[in-house]
This record gives sequence, C-alpha cells and structure tokens, in this order.
Amino acid sequence: MPDDDAIRCDACPVLCYIKPGRTGACDRYGNREGQLVRLDPHVVLDHALSRGDSIVPFLENSREWDGNIVNSPEPFVTAIGAGTTYPDYKPAPFIISSEVAGVDMVTVVTEGIFSYCGVKLKIDTDRHLGPERNLVRAQGEPVGHVTTSEYGSQMLSLGGVRHLTGGSRREGTVTCETLLDLCNGKAVELQIDEGARVLVQAGKPPVVDGTLEERMRVGCGSATIGMFAKQWFGKVDDVVVVDDHITGVLSEHQAGKLLGIPETGIKLKGRRSTPGRYFQVAEPGTAWGGTDIEDPLSILKPFDKKSAWPGLRLLMVSTTGEHSAYFELDDVLRPVEKDLPPSLQESVARIKENCEPALCTVLFMGGAGGSLRAGVTENPVRLTHSVRDALTQVTCGGAPVYVWPGGGITLMVDVTRMPENAFGYVPTPAIVAPIEFTLKLADYAALGGYMDSVRPLSSIMPEGGRRHVQANPENPWPLSASKPPRSEK
Repeated sequence: MPDDDAIRCDACPVLCYIKPGRTGACDRYGNREGQLVRLDPHVVLDHALSRGDSIVPFLENSREWDGNIVNSPEPFVTAIGAGTTYPDYKPAPFIISSEVAGVDMVTVVTEGIFSYCGVKLKIDTDRHLGPERNLVRAQGEPVGHVTTSEYGSQMLSLGGVRHLTGGSRREGTVTCETLLDLCNGKAVELQIDEGARVLVQAGKPPVVDGTLEERMRVGCGSATIGMFAKQWFGKVDDVVVVDDHITGVLSEHQAGKLLGIPETGIKLKGRRSTPGRYFQVAEPGTAWGGTDIEDPLSILKPFDKKSAWPGLRLLMVSTTGEHSAYFELDDVLRPVEKDLPPSLQESVARIKENCEPALCTVLFMGGAGGSLRAGVTENPVRLTHSVRDALTQVTCGGAPVYVWPGGGITLMVDVTRMPENAFGYVPTPAIVAPIEFTLKLADYAALGGYMDSVRPLSSIMPEGGRRHVQANPENPWPLSASKPPRSEK
C-alpha cells in the first residue's frame, strides 16, 4: 500500500505513487507540497527575443507585464512540457485560440506517449558501416538495423515497438535511452554486427571506428568522372575513380570518349556494367572509396599490350579525394608509383572542395495513435481526415513535419529544428514527444473539438513554469493563416 502522503500520478500508464519532495519514474512529474506538478518548464516560441539569449525567463523585462502580447506576431504555445492526455479520455492540456490575419485559429497542444516510434539515422560517410539488415547495438543490446544505403550516406533504422516492448526489459530500456539521447541532440555510440563502431550525434560529423569523418563523397565513381573529365584532359592519360558501388574509368567513360581520350589498355577486376562503369571491384570496407582495399593497384589486371604504352600516366583517386595515387607504366607496362604532379594535386583538391561536410541527421518518426487523437476530438478519425485534407497543420515543438500519406498520422521531424531537450520518456518504455495541431477555429468546431476547453493565449501567460525560446529562423512560423502543404497522395 502507498504511504498516506504519497500522491498518484496519472500522466502515463506507470501510475507512480510519489512521496512529497520526490519525482516519478520519468523525472517529469513530482510531489510538491502535496500537489502533482510538472517539473519541466512549458516552452513557448517567440519570433524574436528582447536579448541575444537562447532562453529568456518570462517577465524578465525591465517592466511588469501589462497583459499585452510581448512579441509580434504572438507567441506559439508548443507541447514541450505541456503534459499528456493520459488516460486519454480528457482533452489535451492546452487548446489555445489566436487570431492570425483576421482568421480565428486554434492550436491543440499535447505531449504524445509514443511506443510506435523510432529514429531514421542518416550518416554521411563513404565508409561501409555494415551489411544491410544487420543488427545495430547500443550498450550491447539490439536497438535497430542497417537499412539501404543512399547516395553518399549510410542509413540506420533504430527503435520501433518490437525493440521497445518485444524483447527483454533491458533491450527496451536501452532502446528508449538511445532514442531519447539521439532526439535530444546527445552523442551515442553504436556497434553494428560484423561492421563498424560509430559515434553519432545530430548535426555533428560521425566518428567511424575512431576516425572523424570530414566529408561525404562528391558522387559515385562514374559521376566523378563526368564532373572532372575536362579538368583531367591533357594532364593525365587515364583516371580510375575507386568506389564501392560504381568505379569509373575515364578512357572508357562516355565523358572520355567525347573528349577524344584514346584507349589505354586498362583492365579492371569486377563486373563491367556500361562503358567506364564497374560494379563489385572490391568488398565493402572503410578504405579507398568505401571498399576494403588499401592498395589501389589490387583492382587492376595487367594492361592490354595492344593499347597501353610505356610512360602512360594513370591517376587513381577516391570519391572524396581522401585517397589518391599517381602511376606511370614502365617498359613492361607495370604501374610504378610516382609523386602526384601539381596539376593533379589541384584536381584532387577540387574533388575534396566539392564534397559536402559529413553530418549525422536524426529524424524522429512516430505514429499518433487513437488515444492521442482522442485528446483533440471525441471522434478521433476526424482529426486524421483533417490532417489528410490539409485543414490541420501538424508540428513538433513548432518544427515542420512530414506526414506520410495513407491512413493514420505517421510523421517525421528533423530533431535539430526543434528546441533543445524537447523529448522525454516514460519507463513503460516509450518516448514522449511534443505534437501540436493548428487549424481554423471553425474547422476545429466542425470536427468535434473540445470547444469548452478553448482558451486565449493571454489566459496562460501570467502563469508560472513557462520559458520563452526563440523560434528556429529556418522554420516556417506555425501560426499562419495559409493552409499547410498537402501531403503527396
């Protein structure tokens, strides 16, 4: 039995009994003198701040607040720190009315408890991180898997309900902790089965097996040939751009043919696709061009004596310019390494210059279930239809989201566009993420919203426990009378 002075928290399914001066298992709610209070401040976005600080406590001005809107346009109330709708039959914690360009609007604000959620992690690197479908581990526990690589990036899919709830208790706890840290901008070390150890952090370069990545590749080997063929013309007889996916050969490539570069008798290992394009020249790895080769000559077969000649000049380079070597054929047509001529040093530097900085991108992905939507309307399917019909704009902490087509409200958001520490957790385990629904007041009434719970922004401003944060200038302002963009069908 709980102590007489403990109070029960109903903010999530754990239903903690909290003693005075203590917090619940999530560290988000506490017992303060017999009252259940939310310990994190509720975040409100401003277009601009009175000072250059990133966070300014409300009423921190030289004069007392007089009841007027501090900034113009009026602040946007986010769901960060707002609380949840659990046990789901009650309205969202804040349903705020506003007027935008003469149009009455309403923003429904709540923190969603997401069991069906995860992270899509884009890692800009040419290095091979691990085979597709292999497990990704954190603290030794499986938290996701390797998915299809994209142009210049390796992709991981982390989290999901099966890792959160379908495995051992520790697997679920570690998965939740990993997602929370990544979404809140913290660094996380991951180990891929039969692959690399990688340190990832949103908006920061990845560290692969202890090596800091500086750039993502300019393109595949074939694309690199096409981009720089003219700059090599006349300075070298042939160029091989080593790449795990498509290795390019200048003399065979269409770009070389159009420039009139003659055949050189070069022969590559691997599978020839189209002229100047080779697949599978080596195994994936973390060396030259995302392959496992340390010696670029290992992918060459003997030169054809009918076409090659002594003194033939050959440049071999990777798709990032990180690796390069220059060779000349001797009298028996064997490549002999020599110093890279200054004219070719310039072209290698140009490849590096055209590579984008390597970064990690963290996209939170979650599905807004029926219980969350019930906090917006008594008939939850109407909210789904309203979002699908572009009558309702969805944001996370004021940041724009992509809503997937089809049924339900499945969304993705770039966590770097959200305010700091926007995510929380509950030990079920599940991620707590802010979500806001903004629409015209008339449309809200039509979908069966909780009109009795609508209140103006001015009614909550004098209350304590709020902080004002400057909105990300790259984000569109959430309070807009214009319709949000329609999702693709």
